[in-house]
Amino acid sequence: MTAQRAVQHWINGARVGSPRTSTSIDPATGDTIGTYADADTDTGQAAIDAAARAFREEDWRLDPMLRATALSHLADAYAARLDEVVDTLCRENGKLRPEAGFEAHFIVRALRFAAGLAMQPHGRVTDTGPGRQSMSIRQPVGVAGIVVPWNSPAYLCIRALAPALAAGCTTVVKMPGQAAQTAALMCDILASVPELPAGAVNVVVESGSDVARLLVDSPQVPVISFTGSTATGRLVAQAAASRFKRVGLELGGKTPHLVFADADLDAALATVVASSTVFAGQFCMTGSRVLLQRQIAEDFTAALAERLEALRPGPASDPASQIGPLIDRASVARVDAAVEAALAAGAKAVVRGGPATDPALAGGAFYHPTLLTVPDSSLSIVQEETFGPVQTVQVFDTEDEAVALANDTDYGLSACIWSRDADRPLRLARRLDAGLISVNSWANLTVEFEEGGFKHSGVGRLGGLASVEDFLEHKQITQDYVPQQH
Repeated sequence: MTAQRAVQHWINGARVGSPRTSTSIDPATGDTIGTYADADTDTGQAAIDAAARAFREEDWRLDPMLRATALSHLADAYAARLDEVVDTLCRENGKLRPEAGFEAHFIVRALRFAAGLAMQPHGRVTDTGPGRQSMSIRQPVGVAGIVVPWNSPAYLCIRALAPALAAGCTTVVKMPGQAAQTAALMCDILASVPELPAGAVNVVVESGSDVARLLVDSPQVPVISFTGSTATGRLVAQAAASRFKRVGLELGGKTPHLVFADADLDAALATVVASSTVFAGQFCMTGSRVLLQRQIAEDFTAALAERLEALRPGPASDPASQIGPLIDRASVARVDAAVEAALAAGAKAVVRGGPATDPALAGGAFYHPTLLTVPDSSLSIVQEETFGPVQTVQVFDTEDEAVALANDTDYGLSACIWSRDADRPLRLARRLDAGLISVNSWANLTVEFEEGGFKHSGVGRLGGLASVEDFLEHKQITQDYVPQQH
């Protein structure tokens, strides 16, 4: 039995408590696995003040080599403790061990990439006329507020934190209560990097949203990076607009698989199953929409149903588990209600999953996958993010129909194209309204390239060279000088 830990915040280079405490729960068992100091607005303000002081008084914003060194050493520190990151995600987040390892491996790569970006804040300089020199320089915006979701908290925190630090910003990271134990490990790792000045990174944990609102409203925080639901992202953007803040939003998605008759159907089938069950479907790129060419639709749907029915839910501690729990029992009820509403609206159940009935899993938040055929795209189960292991099936005949179905949603985060045709994937990728297109694969992310969504899936990009843009200002400086007389 792992000892329970009382988690504190990390503010101005020190651990800080709060008057209120809450509990960390293992979603696979319902057991209490620790406690955490639950932040209030006073805690949040202390973190903002520490970040603002560090930005004004420390050399952090002025010294790109210092930032590159700190990020490189932070990558080393994470690499040395990745097993602990994985263990914590399995226990607190409910991920199966391979899934937790998949999340954790991005962390070190993102930090090393950001260390390189820290040395590249180059501007431009040129003579614009006789006796006149103009330059454009890049400088950090100031304090960055980073609001992290619970579904992949270890990496999604670093995904925004790393470029913010590379740009020279100081930061306040708001971690959700469901990720308090992950936050505690992060604070241990931060404390081991001497190049990080006190106040450069501040981490607070809260079960609610008071600190998040404070970050959005505060005049001391000119940039917000938020990952979460589209509904909440809309509220963040509206509130931040009153101060004309920079806002980066990575929001929801309804990833379609466009499966053509000429695809490698065995490979497509295995990946379509995984795209619904990895992280128990609690992923912004969950493959929730399966679009099948008519020639293969009946057989593919039957094979998909057979595999989904055979999946074994269970905790990460059981190597035989094939799908982990949802984050809590409230999420089980929410997902099941969405399925019931879809059935009432005309969807047909090919596989009617639901809350696990195995007595051995009674303490956890387990949900068997569900597969539905739907009459058209108007149903809420097609249009709205379910955030659980639920897939819908629709049928198309032509490429034009496939693209129309795929784009018939307010979301545009990712899409997948399955075809052996050499030209079709690139032809269709240019027509799909999505920020990430995976060809004969799913959620094929890489930190070296930009990630983000179209339409209601967000604003801005994380990853790649553009990841620092939200955190940097352009400044033009023009100087007239006396030309040499001849």
